[in-house]
Amino acid sequence: MLREFIRNERIAYFSMEIALQNEIPTYSGGLGILAGDTLRSAADLEMPMVAVTLVSRLGYFRQSLDDQGRQSESPDAWSPEKYAVPLPAKIAVPIEDRSVWVSAWLYVLESYLGGRQPVLLLDTDLDENTEEDRRITDRLYGGDVAYRLKQEIVLGVGGARLLHALDFNVRQYHLNEGHSALLTLELLRRRAYPADDLRPGDTPYDIPAVREICNFTTHTPLAAGQDKFPYELVYHLLDDFVDRETVHHLAGQDELNMTRLAMNMSDYVNGVAKRHAEVSRRMFPGYRVRAITNGVHPHTWACIPFRKLYDAHLPGWCHEPEQLLRADCCIPKDQIWQTHVAAKAGLLALVAERCGITLDPALPILGFARRMTAYKRPDLLFHDIDRLRAIAENRPFQIVLAGKAHPRDEDGKALIRQLYQYMQQLAGIIPIVFLPNYDMEIALKLVSGSDIWLNTPLKPFEASGTSGMKAAFNGVPNLSVLDGWWVEGCIEGVTGWSIGDNCDDGENCDIANNNDADALYRKLENIVLPLYHEDRDGWISVMQGAISKNASMFNSHHMMRRYATDAYIR
Repeated sequence: MLREFIRNERIAYFSMEIALQNEIPTYSGGLGILAGDTLRSAADLEMPMVAVTLVSRLGYFRQSLDDQGRQSESPDAWSPEKYAVPLPAKIAVPIEDRSVWVSAWLYVLESYLGGRQPVLLLDTDLDENTEEDRRITDRLYGGDVAYRLKQEIVLGVGGARLLHALDFNVRQYHLNEGHSALLTLELLRRRAYPADDLRPGDTPYDIPAVREICNFTTHTPLAAGQDKFPYELVYHLLDDFVDRETVHHLAGQDELNMTRLAMNMSDYVNGVAKRHAEVSRRMFPGYRVRAITNGVHPHTWACIPFRKLYDAHLPGWCHEPEQLLRADCCIPKDQIWQTHVAAKAGLLALVAERCGITLDPALPILGFARRMTAYKRPDLLFHDIDRLRAIAENRPFQIVLAGKAHPRDEDGKALIRQLYQYMQQLAGIIPIVFLPNYDMEIALKLVSGSDIWLNTPLKPFEASGTSGMKAAFNGVPNLSVLDGWWVEGCIEGVTGWSIGDNCDDGENCDIANNNDADALYRKLENIVLPLYHEDRDGWISVMQGAISKNASMFNSHHMMRRYATDAYIR
């Protein structure tokens, strides 16, 4: 099976998490979903890639919530042998003066069009390793800072070595976020100059040669979101893996910053939206950070009723999503509405099954599903309970929420508990549901069955935000703050609606963020809900705009064609 993948040059795509399918919990959220959509589009377009990630046998975690919204976590174990085949190669990586052995499972991601992409799932659960080392690839983002660094050694150094051992012909490396940045040090080791050729002060490595074959996509505008490790720990685990002076020069003098290392070692660096690239250039002055806005995979994120609708009116849309530009003139409005009604019924059925609550199909549903953490502001909608109640009494609506808080994010867990308190305070006025254990299956039901997709992060901290793009593929308008992709996607009253003022940095954003709750209430009360309740034809026009103006543009086929022309072919 492997032979078919090693004949041609490939782009090696490294990502700590990849959402391969719902039953394989090797992802935690947006980064992994984006990685999976990247590979699905690459398979559709038959772009030669090979992905490298961790097997994460125990997954991220399975979320349980009690009646007060208290989150508890349990392993979300899966069996790689059910979905993948073991590969006949093992390599070793140095950790704490010992060799930790790494093997891999081969998962073949298959396109509905017939394309195939190999994915290597790195695994340290081998007889050659100590019990402690066998657990390195068990838990996605689990453990302490040492455990995390060990995982990133396995991903970056081990992944590069395993590709070499398996004879993959790698044209370039693509680092999806900074977790795999140590692979650049492994590449430097391969390009070390002979000591006899060096003059005093010369660098021991051919840094330009490594930069030429590396691309880096940064995903966070938050400094706290970048992986940083104290050098004491780095040298305890890796010793003198690469000349220390070189490491400090490339990764930072005070600590090893994986984002800075990746930026210094990549010729092509990009953010995941135009606004995000601007913010990244301010965070890292002197670096050229380009912009390739994220997208979502058409076939995966259009629900079955909408797939059938598009197939009937715009055949070939899955391979050429730009055909959706014609949705506003080629698909009858009544068919769009009836298709949405079918999608909404799917969400209502899921809510009834998982939560035992019956929602009203005639009332609009506000959908919100994000990682539960402070800067995502899941509580913004509930900023003024009395005002929200008054709006609902005049024009009723329902709310469906979902999302996980990281096990160590106590503030995020507190937000979920607070949301449950709001649910109780508004009982009898606004039906509110929180769907536990958010995953790909729930996501598809939510983005297709909601009537309005809500997104309220603190500006300018949204890198891209792809959930709203998924909603657009199902004709669901966005109601969002102007950050991330929505700065590019929002055509007011045509594709959806903005919340508050536009800003990009500093004091102006602080002022805008403080006014967002009032802006949200005004938009809901005066524009969005009246349109839904009183002008069905006008509402469907906005649904058409979401499809024709947003889904046609913000998809992973368009994104991958940009990566091919801007990054890979140079």
